[in-house]
Amino acid sequence: MRTAAELKTAAAGLVVSNPGILGGNPVFRGTRLPVQMLFDYLADGLSLDYFLDTFEGVTREHAQAVLSYGYARIAAELD
Repeated sequence: MRTAAELKTAAAGLVVSNPGILGGNPVFRGTRLPVQMLFDYLADGLSLDYFLDTFEGVTREHAQAVLSYGYARIAAELD
């Protein structure tokens, strides 16, 4: 049985990491979809709309919030 201490969250709870789900890789809350997929799609030149059409479990607001969170982390490291 997993304990609450093993569950980690980021991006205001939009991203979770649980050792019992994909070996603890960060996923969008409520899915088994790795957050890395969003970044991979965009890095490969695919659109956010294409990503959202492909993975229906993630909303536009959710994806945009995760991207904004990622940018904020980068900006904070440079301050």
